[in-house]
Amino acid sequence: MGLADRLRQKLRTFTERPGTTVSLAPFEVLLPRILDVEDELKALTDDELTERATALRNTVSGPDDDGPVVTLAKPVAVDDSHLVEICALGREAGRRALDERAFDVQLLGAMAMLQGNVVEMATGEGKTLAAVIAAFGYVVRGSRVQVLTVNDYLADRDATWMAPVYRLLGLTVSAVGEASTHDDRAAAYSCDVTYVSVSEAGFDFLRDQLVLSADDAVMPGLYTVIIDEADSVLIDEARVPLVVAGSLDDAISDSSAAAQLVAAMTPGHDFEVFDDGRNVQLTEAGALKVERDEEISLYAPEHLDRLTAVNLALHARALLTLDVDYIVKDGRIALVDEFRGRVARRRRWPDGLQAAVEAKEGLKTTDEGEILATITVQAFVALYPTVAGMTGTASTIGDELREFYRLEVAVIPPNTPNIRADEPDRVYATMEEKEDALLVEVAAAHETGRPVLIGTLDVAESERLAAAVRNHGVDCAVLNAKNDAHEAAVIAEAGRLGAVTVSTQMAGRGTDIRLGGADEKDRDKVAELGGLYVIGAGRHDSRRVDDQLRGRAGRQGDQGGSVFFVSREDALIVRHGDEIDGATARDGRVTGPDVHYAVGHAQRVAEGIDFEIHRNTWRYGVLVERQRQALALRRRELLTTEAAADLLFGSQAEFPADPDAVAAADTDTDSDADTDVKPEMITVSQRYNEVVAVIGEDAAEEVARQIALHHLDRGWADHLSMLADVREGVHLRSLGRQDPLDEFHRLAIPAFNKLLATTDAQTIETFMAARIESPDWTPAEAGLKRPSATWTYMVHDNPFGSEMERFFTGLAKAVLGR
Repeated sequence: MGLADRLRQKLRTFTERPGTTVSLAPFEVLLPRILDVEDELKALTDDELTERATALRNTVSGPDDDGPVVTLAKPVAVDDSHLVEICALGREAGRRALDERAFDVQLLGAMAMLQGNVVEMATGEGKTLAAVIAAFGYVVRGSRVQVLTVNDYLADRDATWMAPVYRLLGLTVSAVGEASTHDDRAAAYSCDVTYVSVSEAGFDFLRDQLVLSADDAVMPGLYTVIIDEADSVLIDEARVPLVVAGSLDDAISDSSAAAQLVAAMTPGHDFEVFDDGRNVQLTEAGALKVERDEEISLYAPEHLDRLTAVNLALHARALLTLDVDYIVKDGRIALVDEFRGRVARRRRWPDGLQAAVEAKEGLKTTDEGEILATITVQAFVALYPTVAGMTGTASTIGDELREFYRLEVAVIPPNTPNIRADEPDRVYATMEEKEDALLVEVAAAHETGRPVLIGTLDVAESERLAAAVRNHGVDCAVLNAKNDAHEAAVIAEAGRLGAVTVSTQMAGRGTDIRLGGADEKDRDKVAELGGLYVIGAGRHDSRRVDDQLRGRAGRQGDQGGSVFFVSREDALIVRHGDEIDGATARDGRVTGPDVHYAVGHAQRVAEGIDFEIHRNTWRYGVLVERQRQALALRRRELLTTEAAADLLFGSQAEFPADPDAVAAADTDTDSDADTDVKPEMITVSQRYNEVVAVIGEDAAEEVARQIALHHLDRGWADHLSMLADVREGVHLRSLGRQDPLDEFHRLAIPAFNKLLATTDAQTIETFMAARIESPDWTPAEAGLKRPSATWTYMVHDNPFGSEMERFFTGLAKAVLGR
């Protein structure tokens, strides 16, 4: 079976796949037993409750020598009686600290998480408190816990909000944010429970992989992780690389000349856009224009850098749109997260594209830097021995969670049945007719006083629709990446009588919409009008994102309704859909038996293509992660043992006794010097003993360690750069009937196999060439410089995909007849 046949089979299977979920029956039988303990716990004082929680912890996992400090990498198993006690204590602590008694469904969610599952709980059903009970359970079982969130705001909010519950349970809790100092981070990670965004946790992990002293690491280890918005973290951000970058100088690439040149070009004459707006290239006329203006032969090998700069400037001008893909905020480019419609903080595009967009907007270009350490979100999460999670939408991604993380989904029913009225999509012939109908619908709902939430796909659309709504005489609030600092306040009032809110995607917003507004003043009146009315201005490529928007209505059994407006001209339909056939009314609405199936099918195809790209890129990442782990093991050995000193002490290789003669030995090899006169030779082991005699054994060990760490870090950075180049071009091997993955492995494995031996040899050479006469000696004295500055960022997906992804997507479309 060829690649196209395999792909066709996978995509067709994906669009029709059934879902499976974890049975809740083993947890449901424990609910009466938990209830039986409730009165007993209510009779305890706060101190007695805390003592009982601590006693349970000591009984299950046992106290450490210095008290109940958890250190187990893997939590111990618990029997049903312990699980009952965990849930009963957690419920009582929540009742006292928050005046919130956990519903049975929250306990089911906590128990399912304690079994290492991802739980699906609808918006407003109390995931935050359920996670506290689960975290308490894991600590009782002997494991520290990190609760990973999608941003710093939620990490700080939830840690502060839930702190009184944790205190009653005898646990310590803290949060880590971007502004946290080194000492703050170390203290927070030493707590029983730490709330931290996935990016900050990943950055701290990577920085710990680069420390020059074990005491400088902030993380005591990776134990148990509970992931909030698990679908977003584990699927949407799975392929996102977390990066620690550095620069040895202050040089900054200048893309302004290319940007000015491209700005003067004429679309259609000097350049053409292809592949549904995902690729652009110079025409012959455009290439001649560049050669004339630059006075170069553009395609000559020596001018490859100029060709690259022009191509990047073309991508920035023709394919990236202000207020859709990015915004300009505080004089800087801020990327927009397509799944959340908010600023994707500390993210940048790769391969010089960021600088090209900055030049396009007339901003100072920033240095991308050399990658010193990197790990994808998926690989980072996989390092935790125990993983659990929670989200409002997980059942549709059960296959991905099972394949990539070996996680199962447990769907928790709502505490109160969902009575939201979800209407079928309204499909229109053109985008203009769709938006006209949407505005009519908004005005009609607003006239009654019913609150309306309009979900849009990007910033530009949110502002355009907001302006149109106002032109219809309806005031509205806007929530998008430009004003997300006020998002909590905007969302809190979206359920107010007569409110109209226009927002980009609602995933990860972290605030409930209550009928009647934050104070629920007009709750009953809003309920009588039908509750919050969610109107989607178009379908997203992912059903989950649409479900998250829809889930804002009907919270905890509230009245509510939802409907999506779609047109044949929407990007989803144009890129992934078949022709939508049906009768067209005078207002442009298209109706017929196959209309709704066609929209759903387009969405499933989009999801299928993304799934296969995820799977394909994951296969490449597996090898890189294995190599990273092998290198990390060696680095840990160098950092915490005498391995570097042992390398030197055990080497019998001979070098000139005079360090200054080491370099000269190579240059004199081909000279006419008298070959009978040989320099005095000495073994590495002998030189090491000489250094010990001068600066002491401890200092000599540290010198060996710092030299070895430098060469290992330098070698890994060079290896990462080589892998990036190989991976970007290896897809071309498929044109010669070669498997690109096999070719990637063929090049990457031997290169890594040489890396450790090479760095050992470099360590020996540097040591033998250096004049080490003081315990304060540093590698810089031997010319080994570390980056003068380091910084962290997340590599945002190239909006046009890598060359490999563009090849794969094109093949997928061909297979599906598009």
